[in-house]
Amino acid sequence: MKKILYFAGLMTVIGVTAFTANCSQAEEAAAVPDNALTFNASLVSDYRFRGISQTRLEPALQGGADYSNNPTGIYVGTWLSTLKWIKDSGGSGNVEWDIYAGKKGNFTQDLSYDFGVLTYVYPSNDLHPNADTTELYGQLGYGPAYIKYSQSVTNLFGFANSKNSGYLDIGANIDVTNGYTVNLHAGHQTVKNNSASSYNDWKVGLTKDFGFLSGSVALIGTDTKSYVGPSPDRKDLGKTALVISATKTF
Repeated sequence: MKKILYFAGLMTVIGVTAFTANCSQAEEAAAVPDNALTFNASLVSDYRFRGISQTRLEPALQGGADYSNNPTGIYVGTWLSTLKWIKDSGGSGNVEWDIYAGKKGNFTQDLSYDFGVLTYVYPSNDLHPNADTTELYGQLGYGPAYIKYSQSVTNLFGFANSKNSGYLDIGANIDVTNGYTVNLHAGHQTVKNNSASSYNDWKVGLTKDFGFLSGSVALIGTDTKSYVGPSPDRKDLGKTALVISATKTF
């Protein structure tokens, strides 16, 4: 899922009057467009979703587009990634296509919210039950920290009788210095009526904004060995591993 980040800054100049400072802030606010459309493209060494590799521990190409209406906080977007788990599960297709919409904003200067709906589409996946999944989500943020909960309103990614499965996501994205951000995350996936497939996952990472693109490196892992690749190697798809990515937004 895409994260839309907002950065705010305060400039102080010795000798500048309060009137001039207020004018500067007004000009800054006026520069924010009412409507924004952005695109992104990424290359990742391994597509990890909730700690589980979707590409058999191999690289993926990803990209998407986002539209937001800043006065209302309403947004819509789409995102795609290559993957391998559909074919590994006996289906067909090698693409994940996400479609989402929601509303975000602030209750106070520090307390933010984000809620919406997200559908994961796996074109022509041919799995039974079907792998396509829709979730409702809600998030509260305080400064760099956040807590988010997602609940499926369909079966979850092809698990039988798994409607109303939930995922709890707690984390923080902490700006440090010179464009670096520390990324911390802990999550718990509950698979309804499939307790053996429920698990915990975590991530410790670092993102660097280089201006022309951003790069990240993260150590990602889970506490489950229930998710494995096809024979003969039967790779542990939830194993702890280092994941590297490069993303361009334009």
